[in-house]
Amino acid sequence: MAGCNTDCVEKPISIAFQKFGRFVGRHPWWFFICPLFISAVLGSGFYFLEDREANNIEEQFTPVNGPAKLERLFVQENFPQNDSVFSSQRLYTDGVYASFIAVSKSSNILTEDALNEILKLDKNVRELSVIMGDEALTYDGLCARKYNKCMPNKILDVVHYYGNNIERTELTFPFLRFGFTHIFLGYSVGGVTLNSTVIKRAKAVRLFYFLKHGNRSRTDLWLNEFLRVFPTNLNLTFVKVTYSTSLSRQVEFEANTKDVIPLFSITYVIAIVFSILSCLRFDCVRNKVWVASFGVISAGLAVLSSFGMMLHIGVPFVMTVANSPFLILGIGVDDMFILISCWQQTNVHDKVEDRLANTYKEAAISITITTLTDVLAFYIGLMTPFRSVQSFCLYTSASILFCYLYSITFFGAFLVLNGRRENSNKHWLTCNEVPEAGPAGQSKWHDLCCVGGAYDARTGREEVQPMNHFFKRYYGPFMTKSGTKLLVILLYAMYLCVSMYGCFQIQEGIDLRHLAADDSYVVQYYNDEKAYFSEYGPNIMVVIRGEFAYWDERNMSDLETCVEDFKNLSFIEKDIFTSWLKSYKYYGYHTNLNLTAEHVFKKNLGLFLRFYSDFKQDINFTDNSIHASRFFIQTVNISTALDEMNMLNKLRDTAKKCPVPLMVYHPAFIYHDQYAVIVSNTIQNVAVTAAVMLVISLLLIPNPLCSLWVTFSIASVILGVTGFMALWDVNLDAISMIILVVCIGFSVDFSAHISYAFVSSKKPSGNEKAVEALYHLGYPIVQGAVSTILGVVVLSASKNYIFRTFFKIMFLVIFFGLFHGIMFIPVFLTFFDLCISESPPKISKQNEQEGIAMGNCQAKSTQKSGGEDEDKDKQIYVNHTFVSDTNNQVCQSQTSPVIWTVTLNNHHAATDQVCLASTIPMFKVDSETYEVHMHTESNNALTCHQNQASQEDHNCVMANNLHDGNIPASPNCSEAISHK
Repeated sequence: MAGCNTDCVEKPISIAFQKFGRFVGRHPWWFFICPLFISAVLGSGFYFLEDREANNIEEQFTPVNGPAKLERLFVQENFPQNDSVFSSQRLYTDGVYASFIAVSKSSNILTEDALNEILKLDKNVRELSVIMGDEALTYDGLCARKYNKCMPNKILDVVHYYGNNIERTELTFPFLRFGFTHIFLGYSVGGVTLNSTVIKRAKAVRLFYFLKHGNRSRTDLWLNEFLRVFPTNLNLTFVKVTYSTSLSRQVEFEANTKDVIPLFSITYVIAIVFSILSCLRFDCVRNKVWVASFGVISAGLAVLSSFGMMLHIGVPFVMTVANSPFLILGIGVDDMFILISCWQQTNVHDKVEDRLANTYKEAAISITITTLTDVLAFYIGLMTPFRSVQSFCLYTSASILFCYLYSITFFGAFLVLNGRRENSNKHWLTCNEVPEAGPAGQSKWHDLCCVGGAYDARTGREEVQPMNHFFKRYYGPFMTKSGTKLLVILLYAMYLCVSMYGCFQIQEGIDLRHLAADDSYVVQYYNDEKAYFSEYGPNIMVVIRGEFAYWDERNMSDLETCVEDFKNLSFIEKDIFTSWLKSYKYYGYHTNLNLTAEHVFKKNLGLFLRFYSDFKQDINFTDNSIHASRFFIQTVNISTALDEMNMLNKLRDTAKKCPVPLMVYHPAFIYHDQYAVIVSNTIQNVAVTAAVMLVISLLLIPNPLCSLWVTFSIASVILGVTGFMALWDVNLDAISMIILVVCIGFSVDFSAHISYAFVSSKKPSGNEKAVEALYHLGYPIVQGAVSTILGVVVLSASKNYIFRTFFKIMFLVIFFGLFHGIMFIPVFLTFFDLCISESPPKISKQNEQEGIAMGNCQAKSTQKSGGEDEDKDKQIYVNHTFVSDTNNQVCQSQTSPVIWTVTLNNHHAATDQVCLASTIPMFKVDSETYEVHMHTESNNALTCHQNQASQEDHNCVMANNLHDGNIPASPNCSEAISHK
């Protein structure tokens, strides 16, 4: 492995952490109290929480400087709204309105009984008033007007006109000739069944009540009164009603934060319980209950400090940020498990500051890589054009940094304080000193309660946990069987196929109804709207920008060609077309005007607009020049996010290809703009993040092979998460986009640890390397995965799409990352066992004492697998003495600081038959490795052997049997003797 290591960065960091750990160990109270004080000071920033809240849906969930926002600015400047001649078709915003949808409980809503209930509801809305100061605000005083009358709902005019004969009247759809005009019923009557163009029956009726754009405080007050009073009038017999207002989506979105507060409390309780259970020891001294509790508290302090600091600075607090504490809790608990694991691998007899120094030395790279990858992933997320994502990234990255700092200060200091208690052999609860061994005859309950301080007498460390043995005895050997490997390959192939299939099914963009809670009245309104009124979509304005020669026949030919291109789009209704220019030409034809002459065209335009006041809002005709104009086209069958994306892209592409300078706009395009950037930004962020992760891996993981496996794992996990989230009904939107970036950081966490443990192993075969890596890291990886999932699992119970989406993607990330870490990568590594040292590893005291720096914190020497084997090892050691050999090669008589035992084949040990190697490195004296020769009296002339590949001199020690001087030779001496 020497030729493959690149530890120029890793080694200095480990040494620096070792020194810092020793300093913390000598002054724990300072590092315990200071974070508490800092958290209290920074936490005062929550005083500004209400002022920092920024939940405007348009600002937070639409692209910054999106094309539609620039288009809206152009429309607003050139076609200002005329409140005296209101037209909902010509609004450049969604407008200010209240609305309700009445759905018939029978097959037809165009019945006398159903329509009477609708008329009653209409009357209640029009009579609604609210007091503001000394003034009563009524609908009639606030309504949007046309010809000095409130904008009517035309379908109600029809109902009033026909009265009781409405059921026997043939109503045509979508246009109804009513008097001297044609009424468009596409937005008013839904769920229509036609006989040719005559309505046979309809399922729903929708009414709008538009208000003036003027004083928002007055209109908002009336709309809130509508939301309060209107639901009390819904005890109806023939129709069921859903309702909404222009405020509802925003109000319901802001109310979602109340849903997450109780979930946050439940999460911390779950995290504390899980941490305590994971750190529970059946030893009243070594028990880590308090350590686990303060590990969770450390994560809570990190959230308090980071959020408080961001609020002090003035960073907007968006609802998406409420997801962050759940994520931070999982990360903090994961770091806690790593530090506890490393602490347990230190010698219990060392000074506490030395134990913490060694803990930090081993854990440094692991938690540093975790922190760097996660923080950089979130900082790269700042490149996205969504403010909600930017705020989430800022708050979460700051939280991760504080979590890292508090883990090595506050939590490390508590490890020291707890270590001092353990050194004094005091009870974890009462802090009274207890004996290490109890008197004979006492019950097990007595030993659990009143006896403690056990440790491994051979290593001086705390006893190894049972789960580690599970991975070594059962799981690891099972995974390295040939049949299991084949099954894993097949399973991975299925995983790839399903993932790639899912990637082609993914939907883009966030559905606006998902911004409200599932049981919100807004969602019910949107559901009815989608069910009964999706046939006719938005009415799109096509704007001719700049001055254009409308009288020039060549220009008009180009324009008519472009109009035909729009009409030929599959989602455009050809017969519904509103154009001032078309009407003006019709007017000129009947008045014998030569509109191909510029002066005639301009001279008569003003007169035409006085007759047709609606068209006056479609032309910017100032200073005898037309600076801009617009016409309208009608879309149909726009019901899904894919339909919206295709509509927007094709409309803009058609406008771009036209030789006339055209622009398309509708207020909904503000939200549809996310389709234009969501995929490209996701790919950009994932690619940049993956590249940065690779660089970090190369710098901090001292083995290039690990970095290749880290890259492979990142690509594989992202593919799986993207595919399966589509199959789990999660769209690619601003929420899921940033979580995909986050999953890169978590992919690094799982893959880096296991691959580094594999390539660092001294075992001769790939299978043995995989078993050893799983033995060291299997349980810590499972602990980290479970703790992170528990941190977000309560979000699955949320009524809000954003929180549930966060849970779904995080679950997929952790689930797939876990299986890559403990199943796919270990198996694949056995097939690609590269960078293996040809010479046998030289065993030294340093190797025995130093652990793998990637978070496993286990010693590099292998552990015995069972108590029975350990007893046999000790018996063999006791039954032999060390003497000089017959060739006078005498070893120096000094005490050995390190003893190496001999592991024999069980069969040979049981029959007193010992298979001996020519040379076995046993222990070191004066920094030299000595070899042990075990022999019988019949062969006392065994000499020390030299490795043929080396010219170095070797020391040796001979051993004789103490019982009868005879050790029968094994009939088969080909079996290897392993050393520990």
